[in-house]
Amino acid sequence: MTEPILKKELTITASQCDHTMRLGVPQSFELCMDLAGEHAEALGNGIVSMMERGLFWVAVKTRLRLFRRPGILETVQAETWPEAPGRLRGDRDYVLRSGGETLLAAKTEWTILNTESGGLWSPREGIYAPEMKFCAERCCPEPYHRFTEQEGWAPFADYTVRSTDIDMGGHMNNAAYVRMLAGLFSTQERSARELREAEVHYRASCYEGETLRIERRDVGGALEMRASVEERLVLLARFI
Repeated sequence: MTEPILKKELTITASQCDHTMRLGVPQSFELCMDLAGEHAEALGNGIVSMMERGLFWVAVKTRLRLFRRPGILETVQAETWPEAPGRLRGDRDYVLRSGGETLLAAKTEWTILNTESGGLWSPREGIYAPEMKFCAERCCPEPYHRFTEQEGWAPFADYTVRSTDIDMGGHMNNAAYVRMLAGLFSTQERSARELREAEVHYRASCYEGETLRIERRDVGGALEMRASVEERLVLLARFI
């Protein structure tokens, strides 16, 4: 039987911590990405085998809830599992725990790009083994945020995509966007705002050398940010 859940024990390393000596927010996104990659490999749909088939996993949205950020060298229990996929998209869940305490809960909506045609590939078509039994648990059951209002945006910063932002797909990595946004604030500003939730919607790819125009606004106690290249909306993010 194909194992529907990856469970492992982790130690939070120094490279995963920010200036507070706790697991950083960008590093939390990276950790989820790494867990997804490891489990996908075990399920037979890891990045290498997918690329050999002309397919590539693409993150559409990620929602992260932070209850307590673990500290440096703290041991945590990590779990991740895919939910039963829809016709074109599917969610993957992530949890970090320490004993009976939930530290982090997250979910990412994924789709699959056919790199030859440029179209989407259904995750129901030959991606998971037929005997796969999907876990019904959903650690973030609330729907993703809907960015509906178009007003109130103010210019905030520009960012030129660097070579270190680029992943094996040839575009800016989804976790690199979060690191970029975090780096626009000082350590004092970040310390003054202890995040409880972070949500990022990836709308379009961007590439090395392109300049992102970043805007921000405050909506009902949440900080919202968006990034564009000329008229192309690349990213929407919300932090509480």
